[in-house]
Amino acid sequence: MRLSGKSALITGAAGGIGAEIARRFQEEGASVFVCDLNRAEGEKTAASMGAVFLPLDVTSEESWKAALSAVLERTGRLDILVNNAGINIRKNMEEMAVEDLDAMMAVNVKGPFLGIKHSLPIMRAAGGGVILNMSSICGLVGHRYTNEAYTTTKGALTLLTKSVAVRYAKDNIRCNSVHPSTVETALVQAMLKDPERRAERLGEVPLGRLAGATDVANALVYLASDEASFINGAAIPIDGGLTAG
Repeated sequence: MRLSGKSALITGAAGGIGAEIARRFQEEGASVFVCDLNRAEGEKTAASMGAVFLPLDVTSEESWKAALSAVLERTGRLDILVNNAGINIRKNMEEMAVEDLDAMMAVNVKGPFLGIKHSLPIMRAAGGGVILNMSSICGLVGHRYTNEAYTTTKGALTLLTKSVAVRYAKDNIRCNSVHPSTVETALVQAMLKDPERRAERLGEVPLGRLAGATDVANALVYLASDEASFINGAAIPIDGGLTAG
């Protein structure tokens, strides 16, 4: 198994992409910590795969300290951090209140920043580790169907990834970002119930379909594994060719 013996903390893992990442990591032998604000769903997801649930508010430094302390208490190490938690308040720039922008920045940028900050010394002490940040195609290009604030947060996460990658490679800590296009989750299915809106999204993907959560999770399995030991500071599109055009 590709992640055997490794300890992995995944944020925003109660459902959707995060839950699928947790499932695939568990299948590959990792000790998985499912972290989320939603205790009921997080506990259910963790129980379904024999993982451990930890409550985590990614915007809170104290919450990060408590979660990582719990990981160390159980496994003595942290090998993989997946910053998956994110929000999107779907308003354009002219309609968005500053409080909405602050909320998106807190979850999408401050959250990963705090997680990385407090994971670095743990990984360094263990001789290395892997940090994976869930960005978006909107962290690579402007996207006509996505608001400016979300793009801003995901662009910031892309360059946070590169900054961490070059600074902490000396400690054998790799940091990469992944950039999915629209992923076929329950939330997206509801959002794209309108056939015209769905056709718009399908029309921009050369492969002609939306990404599946497993498409994303499989890429993270590879990046977290020793097979990707020389991949550092990369921004990996998982987009069916959307950003290639």
